[in-house]
Amino acid sequence: MAISTQLKFAKIDDLCLDPLNPRLGRNKTGRDVSQEQVLEMMRDWTLDELVVSFLESGEFWMHEALLVVSETLYGKQCLVVVEGNRRIAALIYLRKALSGEKVPRKIANVAKGAKPPKALFDHIPYLKADSREDIEGFLGFRHVTGIKEWRPAEKAEFISKLIDKRKLDYKEVARKIGSHTDTVGQHYISYRLLLQAEDLRSVPEEQFEERFSVMYLSLRTKGVQKYLQIDIQADPKTAEKPVPRDRIKQLANFALWLFGDGGDRRPLFSDSRQVDNFGRILESSKAVEYLERTESPSFDVALRISGGDEPEIVELIEKASDNVQMALTRAHRYRKSRRLRAAVERLGEDTRQLLVLSRTGVTVAC
Repeated sequence: MAISTQLKFAKIDDLCLDPLNPRLGRNKTGRDVSQEQVLEMMRDWTLDELVVSFLESGEFWMHEALLVVSETLYGKQCLVVVEGNRRIAALIYLRKALSGEKVPRKIANVAKGAKPPKALFDHIPYLKADSREDIEGFLGFRHVTGIKEWRPAEKAEFISKLIDKRKLDYKEVARKIGSHTDTVGQHYISYRLLLQAEDLRSVPEEQFEERFSVMYLSLRTKGVQKYLQIDIQADPKTAEKPVPRDRIKQLANFALWLFGDGGDRRPLFSDSRQVDNFGRILESSKAVEYLERTESPSFDVALRISGGDEPEIVELIEKASDNVQMALTRAHRYRKSRRLRAAVERLGEDTRQLLVLSRTGVTVAC
C-alpha cells in the first residue's frame, strides 16, 4: 500500500471533489453529499486566487499534482481528490464562468474575457494512492503541522479519526504527522470534549466550530482542568469521555460560558487572550459560585472576585512607575509649570492612597 510515483493525467470530469474533506466541517461531510453541495460549501475558500494563478500560468503545475484514490461514490467508481480539492474547485468554477454560468462574483470578474488553454481542464496531473490511509501522513505534515494549516477544529477531527478509526496511540500519530505527543493528546481530548458537550444539546453546533480554538486553549489552564475534572494526560481510551459523569452539570455550565446559547445568552468572554483569566476564575470557589448562581454573569466581576485581575493591576502600576522615572529625567526643565505642578499633586495623592492600601488594606479617600 503506497502512493504511486508515476504521474498520470485526467480530465476535470473524471475527478470528484472529496465529500469527506475535513475542511467542510464535521457535520457537513458524508458519502451522500453531492458534488454540487461540496462545491457550494467551498465557494468562500478564496478560490479566485487560484483562478488567477491558473489563468496566468495557463496550466496545472506538475509539482502541485493531486493525490487521489479510487473509491465507490454515488454508486460508481470515482477518482476522488483527497489532496487538492481547492485547486479542482477553482477549475470547476472557472469553467462554469467561461461557459456563462453563475459563479461567485470575484471569480466571474477574474475570468471575464479570459481564454485559457483547453489543456487546463483536460490535462490535470495526479498521483494515485492505494487508500486514504496512505495519504494520511502527508496530510498531517501539510495541514496539521505544515505551512497550509487547517483550522484547530479540523486538525483535531483529523487526529481523532487516526486514533479512533486507525487505533493509533498518541506517539504513533505524532510520528505519522510530525508533531509532538502532548500536542496530539490535547487535540484529541479537546475534540472528544467537543463531542461530549454537543451531546448535551444545549449549545448551537455552529458555536462549537467557531469557538473550538478558545476551548482548546482553555484546557491548558489548571482552572478548567479542575472544574471539569479532566486529566489532560489521559490515554485515548480514558479520554474518550474526558469529563466524568458526576461533572456533566459542570460541563453544561462550561459550554454555556464559553459558547453562549445562540440567543440572548452571550459567551462569557470573546477575546481568546482572556483564556488564562478564565482559568483563574475557575480556580476560585467564590468566583465559580457567582457564575453558577447568576443568570447573566459578568466576566469582569467574576475576575475581580477570583483575584485574577491582580497581575493586570500590578502591570498598570509598574508601567506608571516606569513613566514617572522617565519624567524625572526631564521634569526639572518645567519646574515653574502650573500644569506640571497639578499633575504631580494628583500623582502624589493617588500614590499616597496606593501606599496606604498596600500596607493596611484600607482605602483612604482623597
